[in-house]
Amino acid sequence: MKKILIIFLAIVTTGFFNSCDKDFEEINKTGDNPTFVPSSMLIGTAVRAAMNTIYSTFNGSEIGENWVQHNALTDYNNPDRYRPRVTSLDGVWNQLYYAASQANQMEELAVVEGNTVNQGVAKVIKAYCFLMLTDLYGDVPFSEALTGASAGNFTPTYDSQENVYNGVLAMLDAAMPQLAGSGTIDPNMDILYGGDAAKWNKFAHSLKFRALMRISSKMTDHSELQALVDSKMLFSSNTDEAKLVYTSASPEANPLFETIVDQGRDEHKLSATFVNHMLDFSDPRLPIMAEPIEGETDVYVGKPNGYEQIPLDNFNTADVSGIGALYLEATAPAYLVSYTELLLLQAEAAKEGYISGGDATAQAKYEAAIVNSMTENGVSDYAAYMADTRVAYTAAEALKKIGQQKWIILFCQGFEAWTEWRRTGYPELTMAVDPLDGVSEIPSRLKYESVESSVNGVNYKAAVAAQGPDEFITKIWWLK
Repeated sequence: MKKILIIFLAIVTTGFFNSCDKDFEEINKTGDNPTFVPSSMLIGTAVRAAMNTIYSTFNGSEIGENWVQHNALTDYNNPDRYRPRVTSLDGVWNQLYYAASQANQMEELAVVEGNTVNQGVAKVIKAYCFLMLTDLYGDVPFSEALTGASAGNFTPTYDSQENVYNGVLAMLDAAMPQLAGSGTIDPNMDILYGGDAAKWNKFAHSLKFRALMRISSKMTDHSELQALVDSKMLFSSNTDEAKLVYTSASPEANPLFETIVDQGRDEHKLSATFVNHMLDFSDPRLPIMAEPIEGETDVYVGKPNGYEQIPLDNFNTADVSGIGALYLEATAPAYLVSYTELLLLQAEAAKEGYISGGDATAQAKYEAAIVNSMTENGVSDYAAYMADTRVAYTAAEALKKIGQQKWIILFCQGFEAWTEWRRTGYPELTMAVDPLDGVSEIPSRLKYESVESSVNGVNYKAAVAAQGPDEFITKIWWLK
C-alpha cells in the first residue's frame, strides 16, 4: 500500500509540474520584480557592510579600541593582549572587500545608466574601503582585487601600500568632477546624504585630505593639501560630515548597542589609561563618555590593559566604568570621516606648514575642534579645561596636544583611533602587561586573512617578502 501511494503521488506531482511548466516565464512575470537594479540601491549594501564591520565590538572595539587603550576587557581579554579572534581578522578583510565589490557593481550599473553622479559615489565608497584595508593590513590586493571570477582571477596580486594610495587618490580625483556631473542619487536609497551629491563631493575632498595627511611623512610635495583647502569643498560643519546614522532597532541599530546593550555583553569597559587621563585633566566630557562604576554616581574607574589574570583584583566588571550611554544609543552614528577629526587634521597640517596660516590657523582649528567635540557631547562649561596650560595651544607642544585631542575625539571609533595613534604616536602609550604570542610592542598592523596563504599562496608570499613577516609588529609603508 505504501509503494502504491508513493507511485500515485509521483504521478500526480509529475503531472502538476508538467502542467505548470507551460508558459512558465509569462506566468511568473510580476511588475514588482525589476529586471534592472538601480545603481543607487547598492549604496546601503556597501556602506552598511563596511560600517557594521568597522564598528563591530569584535573588531573596532576589541582590536582598535583596546590597542589604543580607550577600552579594556574584563572577560576574555585575549584581544587586549594582542591575540584577536581569527574570525575578526578574517571578517574585517572579507567584509571590506565585499563592500568594495558592491560599490564596484554600483559603478558598473551607473555606467549603463549614464549616471555620472552615482559613478562618483561608487568611487568614493571604494576609495574608503581600500584606504581602510591598506591602513589595517599594509600591502593588499587592489588593482586586480575586484576582477574576481568573471575574469577568471581568483588569485589577485598584492599591490604595495604606496601604489594602493596612489590608486585611491586617483580614484577620488576622478570621482570629484563626476559628483558635480549629470545624473541623480535616489534619496530614499542614500543612507549617508539622502541624495545630496554636493555633500558626497565634500566627503570625497575631505577623505582625500585625510589620506594625504596619513602619508604626509612620505611626501615631499604637500601642495595638494593646500589645493583642497582652497577648493572650499572640505567639510565646513557637522552637517557635512560622513556618518551612518543607525535606526532605533536591531538588526539595523548601532553594532555597539546591539552587542553591549541588546545582548548584555558588559565585559567591554574603559581603559585605565583613558579614564585616568580624563580625570587628570578634569575633562568635562568624561561623564558623557563613561558610566560611573556600579553603586556610585560620580566615580569613574578604568581597567589596566593586558593583564593575564581575569578578573583582575579590584577590577571586576562592576568595579570598572562602562561606555557612556550616548555612545551606546541604538541610533548612535558610525563615522566615516567626522568634521571634528578634519579640523584637527587641518590644525596639524597648518602647524607642519603643509597648508598656509601657521600657528594662527593651527590654533584656530585646534580650538574649534575641542569646542565642537564639547558641544557634540552636550558640554557647555569648558572654559577652565581650555585654559589649562596642558590643553591651551602652544607652538612648542602643538603636535602633541593636537594628537592627544584626536585620541579623545576618536573615542569609540576604534580602527581610526588606533590608526591615527600609530601615525602620530600621541599620546604615549605603554603596551599590555602580559602580551600573548611574544608581541613586543603595541601592534602596527593586522595579520592577513587566514586562508590567503593557501588559496592565494604565491601572491601572499610575494607580499610578505616585500613588506615583512605577516605579524602584528611589522611596520607598514607609511610607518617605516
